[in-house]
Amino acid sequence: MAGANMIYGLGMLESGITFDFGQLVLDCEFARMIKFTVNGIPVNDETLAIDPIKEIGQGGDHLMQPLTLKYMRSQSRPEVIDRKMRGAWVKAGSTSAYDRAMIKVRKILETHTPKPLPENVLATIRNIVEDAERERGIK
Repeated sequence: MAGANMIYGLGMLESGITFDFGQLVLDCEFARMIKFTVNGIPVNDETLAIDPIKEIGQGGDHLMQPLTLKYMRSQSRPEVIDRKMRGAWVKAGSTSAYDRAMIKVRKILETHTPKPLPENVLATIRNIVEDAERERGIK
């Protein structure tokens, strides 16, 4: 299989009984990584960097080259997964990926303002709810 395959949705735990915002953020990060991998790594003249490799030569510093840094950053940009070495991670407070995910969740909940739904969409939702309530004798 070439992709993520889930029985239930992102952020869901306990066979879909429980939803967790922190897990949603983690799952989204995993899904981005999977999508990147499945889409493949672009291979072209620029990404192969044959000319810069020849110019710098054997034993030269390839890691600090602008092109290397450009593509290194485009390959993976984790927001909650921490790739620090253990010592640096401990000095930085030893926060877990879930802790960092919850920081992102709180920021989103505090700052995000959703765009209002168009009136026709709201009317459709109201009709669905009213129909369901009538069918179940709620109204």
